[in-house]
Order: sequence, then structure tokens, then C-alpha cells
Amino acid sequence: MKSKRIDEIEKMVLKLETVSIEELCDEFDVSKNTIRRDINELVERDVIEKVYGGIKAKRLPLVSYEKRDDFHREQKRNIAEFASSLIKEGDVIYIDSGTTAAQIPTFLDKDIDCTIITNNFDVVEVCSEFHNANLFVIGSLYNYKTRSFVELDTSAELVNFNINKAFMAATGLTIDNGLTNSDPLEYEMKKKICQNSTEIIAVVDESKFNKSTLLTYCPLSSVNHIISSDNIADRYKEFFIKKEIIYTAIEG
Repeated sequence: MKSKRIDEIEKMVLKLETVSIEELCDEFDVSKNTIRRDINELVERDVIEKVYGGIKAKRLPLVSYEKRDDFHREQKRNIAEFASSLIKEGDVIYIDSGTTAAQIPTFLDKDIDCTIITNNFDVVEVCSEFHNANLFVIGSLYNYKTRSFVELDTSAELVNFNINKAFMAATGLTIDNGLTNSDPLEYEMKKKICQNSTEIIAVVDESKFNKSTLLTYCPLSSVNHIISSDNIADRYKEFFIKKEIIYTAIEG
């Protein structure tokens, strides 16, 4: 009962942004002391923060590419290496922006015959040496913070792409809000890619869990495969089993 209530409180504050203690007491018919204990658990999850008289959703600012690249460096490399093993000859794949996704092609055979679609500047640099691969670069505006190309108007051209496997990054991931992103310019592109992909593969290190940012581009239940750390909360593992989402736990 307590665990369910805490999850409902998290869902409520992520939806409403800010909620008072009085509103929570009325909604769940419990005392202020009980709500305060629940709030402390949510603070430990790093999804909310306390404000005077209540709580608010913790929205993460977009961190620079260089700083993000330093976080969980070995784990990201291991995630990318496993993700690369899923790419086969003849595949049509999308490799998203992000520091983990950027490392995926570094593990591929340079002679691989496949089609690679990306907006990731670093992916373009690596794949420019893949002489048997077809490389499509989407987006016309370069975003130096994410080292990716973005442009809302170009999302219409994505309708014609049929993608086998989309390797997607995320700024945050929660059960209720799914895969989220901080940059509105990337949102439409990510959303359209997921809609046009047979298999959505999320490549996210453990720091992305229990965090929700500005925009949801894909519900968690729509993801087919998640490659991440083995150090994530059991409630996520239970959700993956319930929704038949493949979960690959990577050490490091």
C-alpha cells in the first residue's frame, strides 16, 4: 500500500509540476507525517525536491556534451559495445544523439553493409569511413550542446523512412513519463523516429533512471529493448517483465 501510494505521489507531482502537502493529504487520506515520510523517499529517488509547503518535480537542465561524456564513461562504452552487436548486415538503423549512442559505430566493422540514419555529429564522423554503408544525415541546424543536427521542419521527411532498429538516448527515464528529453528542438525528431521504427532500443546509463525532463518522446511501454546498468531499481525490472520489454544488464 505504501509503495503504491509513493508511486502515485510521484506520478501526481510529475504531472502537476507542484503539489502542496495539504493536497497530498486530501488525495490519499493520510496524515501530514505520513506524507512527509513518503516525500523523503521520493527525494531519495531524485525525482522531486521540497519547496515551502509542498514538493515540485525535479526538472533537469540540459548538461553540456563534454560534461555528460564524463559521466559513467566505462558503463556507456560497454552499453554501446553490446548495442553494436545487435546490428546486422542489411539493417536500416537510426543512431540517436547522445554520448552513449555516439560510441555504437566505433564497435562496428567498417565493411558492414547497412543503412545508417543519424543526426549525431560524432556518428557521422565515424561512419564517413564505412564505404559499404549508406549514411543519411538528418537535421539542418547544428546544436553544439548536444553535438547533433536538429530542425523541426525536417521531421516531415522522416515519414518515408522504414527503420529496423532505432538506438535511442534519453535525458531521463521513468515508468510514468517514459523516455524524456530536455531539448524541444530534438523532441519532434525523436518522436517521429520512434513512430517509424520496428524496434526501439534505449541505450541509457543508470543515471538516467528516476529522472524526468521537459518532454516525453516515447512511452516506456513502447520500448522493445533497454540496455543499461545492472544497478537499477527492482520496480523497473518488474515493469520490464510485465510489459515484455527485453532488458540487458551491463556491468561497469
